[in-house]
Amino acid sequence: MVSDNEMGLALAVSSSVFIGSSFILKKKGLKRAAANGTRAGFGGYTYLLEPLWWVGLVTMTFGEIANFVAYVYAPAVLVTPLGALSIIISAVLAHFLLDEKLRKMGVWGCVCCIVGSVMIVIHAPQEQTPNSVEEIWKLAMQPAFLIYVAISMSIVLALILYCEPLCGQTNILVYIGICSLMGSLTVMSIKAVGIAIKLTFEGINQIWYPETWFFAIVAAICVVMQMIYLNKALDTFNAAIVSPIYYVMFTTLTIVASAIMFKDWNGQNTDSIASEICGFITVLTGTVILHATREEEQASPGRMRWQDSGKSFDEEHLTSLYSPEY
Repeated sequence: MVSDNEMGLALAVSSSVFIGSSFILKKKGLKRAAANGTRAGFGGYTYLLEPLWWVGLVTMTFGEIANFVAYVYAPAVLVTPLGALSIIISAVLAHFLLDEKLRKMGVWGCVCCIVGSVMIVIHAPQEQTPNSVEEIWKLAMQPAFLIYVAISMSIVLALILYCEPLCGQTNILVYIGICSLMGSLTVMSIKAVGIAIKLTFEGINQIWYPETWFFAIVAAICVVMQMIYLNKALDTFNAAIVSPIYYVMFTTLTIVASAIMFKDWNGQNTDSIASEICGFITVLTGTVILHATREEEQASPGRMRWQDSGKSFDEEHLTSLYSPEY
C-alpha cells in the first residue's frame, strides 16, 4: 500500500520533470518560430503555430497539476523544496539539447539540490490528512495561524502602501516580499481546496460547503497578487537575482505557514526536524549556486543567452504561467 507521503513525493518529482522539460520544449519551439517570423520578445505570435511550443505548454500544465495534487497528499515541507529539481532537469536538458554547457559550479549546485532533497525526503513528516473541509477550517482558525495571517497581511499592506512608492524601484525585497507572503497563503488555500476535491471524489461531498468556496476565492486573489508583483520584480530587477531570492523567501514562508496551520512537525523528534532544516538549507544553497553560475555565463562574452528574445532562462522559469508569450 502506497502511503500519502510516497504518493506526494512521486507527484512532486514528476511535476519537476514535466516543468523542467517544458522550459526546454518551449525554448526550442520559440527558436523555431523565431526563424520563421517575429520573435515573441518583439511582440510576435508565430510561436502559436509551432507544435513543439504547444507540447511544452501541455507538459507544463501536467506538471502544475501534479504539483497541485502533491500538496493534497504530502506536507509542504516535503513538496515545496522539491521544486528545485525542475531547475536541475532544465539545466541538464539544456546542456544536451540547447548546447548550453553546465559548468563545474553548476554541477555542484545540482549535487547540493539532490543531496538536500534526499535529506528532506528521508526525514519528511507523515501528514495527517483532514477528513473534511470543516476540519481544515478549524486548522485555519487556530490563533497561531490567524496571527501569521494578520502579520503577513500587515506587512503586505505596509509594503504596498508605504514602501513601494518610496523604494519599490530600488529595493528588491519590496516586490519579492509581497509575492512571497501572498504565495505562502496561496499554497495553504490551494491545499485546502485540493483536499476538498479529493474527499469529494472519494464520495464525501465537500463542494457545497461555504468553506470550500472561501478557500477557492482566497487562492484566486493570492495568485493574482503573486502574478502582479512577481512580474513587477522581474520587470525592474535582474531575473538572475530575483529567482534565487524569491525561491528562498517563498519556500521558507510556505514551510513556516504549513508548519503552523497543519502542524507538520508535530510528533517528530529534534534530530528529524534538524535534518529537514539542513536539507532545506542545502537545497537553497544549490539553487543559489545554479542561478549564480547562469548569471556568470550570461555576462561572459561569446556565450549564447538562454533566451534569444532577450529574456534570461530564469525569467522564463518564473513567468512561464503569467506571460502571454507562454
